Amino acid sequence: MGEGADDPTGVVVHLDALLEERGMTLAELSRRVGVTVVNLSVLKNGRAKAIRFSTLARLCAVLRCQPGDLLGYRAAPKPTESPSPD
Repeated sequence: MGEGADDPTGVVVHLDALLEERGMTLAELSRRVGVTVVNLSVLKNGRAKAIRFSTLARLCAVLRCQPGDLLGYRAAPKPTESPSPD
């Protein structure tokens, strides 16, 4: 889910960029949202398997963003087909 993670879902998390744009630390976000730093780190680093809508809503409220600013989708490249022998 993170920017560089090889997640088969294709979901990417832009939490690093949002924190940087807002000059906010993960610890500050944790205090303001009410989610542990460990859980936010799991999300930020692309290891989260799910996120509750209530958590997503609190993140969006604190970061003043829309869910699409925090989450994105990047389709995995399709394997190229080799030409069939004639």
